Amino acid sequence: MSGNSGSAGVTPRVPVVILCGGLGSRIREVSETLPKPMNLIGGKPILWHIMKIYSAYGFHDFILCLGYKGWLIKEFFLNYRTMISDFTITLGRHGNLEFRDHLEEASWKATLTDTGEDTMTGGRLLKVKKYLEGCEHFFLTYGDGLADIDIGDLLRTHLESGLVGTITAVRVAGRFGELEIADGRVMQFSEKPALSSSRVSGGFMVFDSRRIWDYLDDREDLVLEEEPLARMVADRQLGVYGHDGFWQCMDTPREYNLLNTIWESGKPPWKVWD
Repeated sequence: MSGNSGSAGVTPRVPVVILCGGLGSRIREVSETLPKPMNLIGGKPILWHIMKIYSAYGFHDFILCLGYKGWLIKEFFLNYRTMISDFTITLGRHGNLEFRDHLEEASWKATLTDTGEDTMTGGRLLKVKKYLEGCEHFFLTYGDGLADIDIGDLLRTHLESGLVGTITAVRVAGRFGELEIADGRVMQFSEKPALSSSRVSGGFMVFDSRRIWDYLDDREDLVLEEEPLARMVADRQLGVYGHDGFWQCMDTPREYNLLNTIWESGKPPWKVWD
């Protein structure tokens, strides 16, 4: 499913909300100066890689929930063309730039909004509600995870379910929100169990933007993965999209080094774009 075409020529807007505001305390060894989404994989921020995944499936409308050192993310996009492209500058003529390559991301539209340095995930989402008006569904993911997920198929699964939310379930050992699944729905959500070998929440979520707000309240300390998703589970309104392919977060220096090693191999699985 493309984000730009459908049976009537144009499908409804499906924005991509990316949570970019966390402190990233466990990866400070990599960089004390950058917010986690700006840490580089193959010379470009992991945030850029995430956006490229969605863009490859035709979804170019992004809402970035900023927090810790969000101004650095704003600076990156304000200077995006010069940071990404080769260019020639005539030093005697201020501002005279000649870009030497085609900008693949010319269709991207990014709304960058400060959602507070200490705000939790549920609070961040509620703060961007005004930017989601007029759309029926939206994607939501974290600014530190990569996957070779079929975004179009994920959206189809969500739409066909008719549920309020759909989360991607991946297989990873412990540390993340464990999912108990039955009949294509989440039956129990346990945030960060001590040990797990079953499926866990890997981000790459989709929500019904008309109904999800019933599960949120106006608190900056509201954690989406706790009370809101638990209530959704209790109402049997949280679906699942099983992903057995590549998935990896960047939460520690070891994972940062792993992702860079995979990129340098020349065959990064998450590079679903040309």
